[in-house]
Amino acid sequence: MTSSPKNYKTGKIRIDNLAKILEAAEIEFALSGYKGASIMSIAKRAKLPRPNIHYYFPSKLELYNRVLMDVLALWNEAFDRITADDDPADAIGAYIYAKVMYSKTNPLASKIFANELIHGAAHLTEYLNQDYREWLMGKAEVMQSWISQGKMDPVDPFYLILLIWSSTQHYADFSVQVTTVLGKQELADEDYEGIAANLQHIILKGCGIKFEQSPIGAKL
Repeated sequence: MTSSPKNYKTGKIRIDNLAKILEAAEIEFALSGYKGASIMSIAKRAKLPRPNIHYYFPSKLELYNRVLMDVLALWNEAFDRITADDDPADAIGAYIYAKVMYSKTNPLASKIFANELIHGAAHLTEYLNQDYREWLMGKAEVMQSWISQGKMDPVDPFYLILLIWSSTQHYADFSVQVTTVLGKQELADEDYEGIAANLQHIILKGCGIKFEQSPIGAKL
């Protein structure tokens, strides 16, 4: 049974409105933080009536949590499907590349996450203690299997993942510092490619992983 034109139009409007709300919320939360942002300011930025926001998200907290979860889902996706049979150069290299590109394409999302952590992660405590810890332990087990197979040096998987997070997210969270010291108004596409290539070289070589000197990621 196919959808009627009317149902299709209604569904498209819902999808478009949700995208506008999430985009506006991301900007407001990044600029003003959770406390400073308001449903009214988000509605104005999205160019939608305030009741429309409440139709999708009954409270500001629910909207904020959705933005945070979207950030984490985006970051995790690039590393979700790694297995013990994978080549760590390809898997870790692609993850580094993807995380650098997220700093390029989704800098506000990264800043929202960083701001939440700086202020104690009150809205993420349960998730970090349960789901995220499980995700992290799963990735650490795969890395430990690579170590056991002799595919990489015996580094601590947890510290390695934390290093990847901090080094890649730096270019979003501290973009002002980066552009200032480099004497640029903003980073260009080739800058991000260079960042990814350098981080891949430093991190993979530091883990004793053999890899090609060309950037890993774009081809994966």
